[in-house]
Amino acid sequence: MIWVISRFIVEAYKKVSDSGKDKIVEKTGGNSSIMTIPDSGCVMENGASCLPCTPEEEKKIVTDLRNESERNLKEGNLYFVISSSWFRKWERYVGIDGDENLIGNQSSDSRHINGASSVVAERPGPIDNSDIVENGSDSDGKGNDIQLRRLLIEGQDYVLVPQGVWEKLHGWYKGGPELPRKMILQGVYHKKFDVEVYPLCLKLVDSRDESQSTIWLSRKASLTELFQKVCALKGIEQDKVRIWDYFNKRKYAQLSVSNKTLEESNLQMDQDVSILLFSLPVLLPNCSPFTCMFAETLQILLELVDGHQSSKIGMDSTGNDLALVSLEPSRSPLTIAGGPTLSNGHSGYRSNLYPGSSLGSGLTDMDDGFDACNSARKGEKGGLAGLQNLGNTCFMNSALQCLVHTPPLVEYFLKDCRAEINTDNPLGMHGELALAFGDLLRKLWSSGRTAIAPRVFKGKLARFAPQFSGYNQHDSQELLAFLLDGLHEDLNRVKQKPYIEMKDSDGRPDEEVAAECWKNHKARNDSVIVDVCQGQYKSTLVCPVCSKISITFDPFMYLSLPLPSTITRTMTVTVFYGDGSRLPMPFTVSVLKNGFCKDLLLALGTACGLKSDESLMLAEVYENKIYRYLEMPLEPLASIKDDEHIVAFRFQKKEIGKTRLVIFHRWQEKAELFGTPLVTYLVADQSSGADIEAAVSKVLSPFKKISSAKAHVGKENGILLDGLDEECSCSDAQSVENAELEGTSCTDLSIPLRLTDDRVMNFNAFKKDTLFESGKIIGKLLRVVLDWTDKEQELYDSSYLKDIPEVYKAGLAAKKTRQEAISLSSCLDAFLIEEPLGPDDMWYCPRCKEHRQAIKKLDLWMLPEIIVFHLKRFTYGRYLKNKIDTFVNFPIHDLDLSKYVMSKDGQSYLYELYAISNHYGGLGGGHYTAYAKLIDENRWYHFDDSHVSAVNESDIKTSAAYLLFYKRVRSESKVEAGEASHSHSIS
Repeated sequence: MIWVISRFIVEAYKKVSDSGKDKIVEKTGGNSSIMTIPDSGCVMENGASCLPCTPEEEKKIVTDLRNESERNLKEGNLYFVISSSWFRKWERYVGIDGDENLIGNQSSDSRHINGASSVVAERPGPIDNSDIVENGSDSDGKGNDIQLRRLLIEGQDYVLVPQGVWEKLHGWYKGGPELPRKMILQGVYHKKFDVEVYPLCLKLVDSRDESQSTIWLSRKASLTELFQKVCALKGIEQDKVRIWDYFNKRKYAQLSVSNKTLEESNLQMDQDVSILLFSLPVLLPNCSPFTCMFAETLQILLELVDGHQSSKIGMDSTGNDLALVSLEPSRSPLTIAGGPTLSNGHSGYRSNLYPGSSLGSGLTDMDDGFDACNSARKGEKGGLAGLQNLGNTCFMNSALQCLVHTPPLVEYFLKDCRAEINTDNPLGMHGELALAFGDLLRKLWSSGRTAIAPRVFKGKLARFAPQFSGYNQHDSQELLAFLLDGLHEDLNRVKQKPYIEMKDSDGRPDEEVAAECWKNHKARNDSVIVDVCQGQYKSTLVCPVCSKISITFDPFMYLSLPLPSTITRTMTVTVFYGDGSRLPMPFTVSVLKNGFCKDLLLALGTACGLKSDESLMLAEVYENKIYRYLEMPLEPLASIKDDEHIVAFRFQKKEIGKTRLVIFHRWQEKAELFGTPLVTYLVADQSSGADIEAAVSKVLSPFKKISSAKAHVGKENGILLDGLDEECSCSDAQSVENAELEGTSCTDLSIPLRLTDDRVMNFNAFKKDTLFESGKIIGKLLRVVLDWTDKEQELYDSSYLKDIPEVYKAGLAAKKTRQEAISLSSCLDAFLIEEPLGPDDMWYCPRCKEHRQAIKKLDLWMLPEIIVFHLKRFTYGRYLKNKIDTFVNFPIHDLDLSKYVMSKDGQSYLYELYAISNHYGGLGGGHYTAYAKLIDENRWYHFDDSHVSAVNESDIKTSAAYLLFYKRVRSESKVEAGEASHSHSIS
């Protein structure tokens, strides 16, 4: 019957294809039912598929299309936005778990997936994007007319799928609405592909009838496209209009038809834009000839163009405003706003960059909300201007305020530094970043208390560092690192960098090696940033195998200091004895909450009386198996959860490196695992089945019941290995690979043991004379399962295997302690402490010719005039992210770093604080502010975006301090010497 129906459908499809139609209409009781057949099968009118792909086929098709799309990335490719809520249902339906998801979600814990993977999910309904679009737009809308909800997060709220994947999914499930987005190429030197999920939104307000409409354009669209779209929408000829860039009700550069992108014009994503249309100017009573009111919220600034006034309106909004102005024939040369009259009647504006510079952006000196009228009044202090928040740009404002209040940089950029702009450096930004920063600094120091909108600087930042494009929250330290490096390359006095081959220290004196390294560094890097912001540290690496010592001297621009934690955590770990000498024993210890496994091992060793020739190995037990070994000393304790079961196996150090034997326990009658696996080592290079049996018997010996042991003295009790019937028809010694399968009765073992695999799913029998050569055992790891029968239960007490405690049980252990305040010096000590490299940061030993986990030690050799301390408050582990809100007690005056400096160059290393970047709140959000000191006033100010207020010095030390900026205090006797060594040269 199924074959007949299928054949009918195929034949019907052929008929439809031949006739050029795509529908089959059947008459059923007077009603017609429509059935369409897409590529992957036929889909009926109600959305059900008569010949659907199986879940496995859908998964394969989508995976193949996704991989093909990744191989063919190019600008202009279409991607489609789909609600994560619907897409997760589809993933569950096709059997995609958290470890292999296609949308980039955080992986689920694989331990908790296995049990649910066998459950078959229902087929999802039509694609439903209503939860991610404004006002829950219906599925019939088109992507160009529907606006996504703001602040959606990829992977959490929505997913992006290539066009091919969308076409398949939409063919199978229908629904919508369709939300296409284009792929764009971002960056200048470091280019990356990005899908423009949120195009630039432009609001059009037609002054003729007060009608409003909205259009969306890519920020990579040209101004020509903007003119074409607006003029086509409003039916206006291009030569009859002007478009002006507005921001904060101010008139900025006139936009002209060109290939310049909207992004390059500083009309960036997530900023509202108003386009205002006028046919003729409208003057209201009691207004001056140049200003009047249109409605109640709009200001019109009139401009006479060839005898007719054209109008300018500024919307009462915080975004970009564009005014589109109709032009009439020229009649008068009058101008306003102090702009010079050009021959064509247009008002001209001088460049905001250096005169004669080829790097001018064509923008006005009002681009950042600054003009001559806003400059500092006579007698008004500079450096007190705030920075407007352009949308989650507080991180940028905070870092910028700290930099523009750095005395040497202020002195440098307030003078003419055109000669040092390096436009040819391939590692720089053609000097544009330095010019934009210098321009912004001068405005901040000459605008009195008028807040500046750093749009031009933000535009440059987005071009050269795409990671900071858009208006998401970022890390002020990451921005600072980019700015310092970018400013250095743009101001590098070295035009042609020489090739220099680095030499090893080879036992030479540190002073000689340090001077050589700094000389080589200065030969390639010479800028004001190097002069005042770069120091030098000594890095020592020691190979743990051959003891090879490598010493290098490297430059730094800031120091990232860890925050040593004082919060302790109570952990309970059960110690098992690999030699079978004692019963397992739980130990409860207190360790630092942000510590590592090495700290837990140290505390456990002290608690259990570990001897010098013994070692502990940590492991997590889950579902009666060893889920993972915690063998890396630097594994964060944060990866161990309170409800987990952690054990430690105690061995002789000499056994480590031998074949490890893992013993699982299984009830033979129920064929299910129970208890905690035991671990021991086989010392011999070649072990037999009898050796394995003896090792198992030894490690089980502490579990013997006393009464049973006495009753079975001299009997076969799992310890006596002699006197057994060794007559067997099986062949003699055989390798592991030839061991017989489960069910074979040919075994002469006194204990019911069988070989098993890592999943404990397959079981093989072996005999006493079966040989196991260490060199042939994969990974030097053997696994056996012990089948517990009534006899084993009578002999051994299995309760010690089953009842191991959790790491932490609420209410049963000591109270959690609070984090105590720490000092800046303790952070420095933690930064300079000797520690092994991580497993992902191995060092290649030139003597061993292999990568080694070397021991690393840092020492400060030379400190710069300006030193920045980055307090590492954000921690990122394998399973969680965290922010440390610990209060760090840092000195404001007289920070003496002399004891940390190894070089004895006679310089002063006494510092005082002049700026702080603060972060309030948690990960992924929060708010940044800055404290900065006006040196001339000797007074501190709080910079909270555009709001600036005086603050007492006693109030600037908070737990929000994130970046600390110090400047060196030079004693009078050393001023001349310090100036002579301005470039930190080492004699």
